[in-house]
Amino acid sequence: MDDIPFNKKFDLAPGRVDQPMPGVRRLLANNPSPFTFTGTLSYIVGRGRVAIVDPGPDDERHIAALLEAVRGETVTHIFVTHTHRDHSPAVPRVKAATGATVYAEGPHRAARALHIGETNPLDAAADYDFRPDIALADGEVVTGDGWALEAVTTPGHTANHMAYALKGSSVLFAGDHVMAWSTSIVAPPDGAMSDYMASLNKLARRGETTYFPGHGPAIPDAPRFVAYYILHRKAREDSILHRLAKGASDIPNLVRAIYIGIDPRLLGAAGLSVLAHLEDMMARGVIATDGAAASIDGVYRLAGGRLAG
Repeated sequence: MDDIPFNKKFDLAPGRVDQPMPGVRRLLANNPSPFTFTGTLSYIVGRGRVAIVDPGPDDERHIAALLEAVRGETVTHIFVTHTHRDHSPAVPRVKAATGATVYAEGPHRAARALHIGETNPLDAAADYDFRPDIALADGEVVTGDGWALEAVTTPGHTANHMAYALKGSSVLFAGDHVMAWSTSIVAPPDGAMSDYMASLNKLARRGETTYFPGHGPAIPDAPRFVAYYILHRKAREDSILHRLAKGASDIPNLVRAIYIGIDPRLLGAAGLSVLAHLEDMMARGVIATDGAAASIDGVYRLAGGRLAG
């Protein structure tokens, strides 16, 4: 589905610092993949006494480049958007080198309890060792030297995902919740589609117009882009319902029907994304399956003879 005006132009080289706007610098980790695009971005906010947003993976070259970028400055704060292993594992080493205080929503956790016999397919991607020094609640503002960041809880991609609004500007550090190059993965039980959609609608009501994401280029005209994201997810749901109107189906068949021409390396993620939609639709009574809960191996049908509209 090409319904979102993606921007896949991003030529920042790993290890090179640039300044996308006054008072904000960014640095790219050398960890490209189908899930991270060209790599994970770390941001430096302020001058002199600064904050770092998402120190990134536990990669010696990236950590060294990040510390070099703030040579002669004092890092007073570290903010983490979420605890996937490309965003938070560098925190202990950066904290040890700088003495900065670490802020985040909280430790990693699943969006819901595991079902009997279920394993979390994203366990290996999660940084279960991370603990913030200070856990932030939605709307809390942390003030530094010449800057202030507002915590904006945005669960969905992970249960502990948090964006940060740069006060006095139109900028939001969006983590992996909204990205210019691709949609975000929502994979149960790590994430939840109901949470994700609520967070998108929450951002749509906010005033920030430029997003700096965890991967890829900045997003100008962010409210319009978020609206595309919301429409895209609703279209995914409609596609699932259209397929189920033809009869019961399992997730592999739904993926084949919906994700035409998908990179084979992303088939597993696509299946989890479909599961996230199915969980949400089951909770709303739109679809049904045998058993008490949605599962990756389940067979799904429209609930109560419902017709897809």
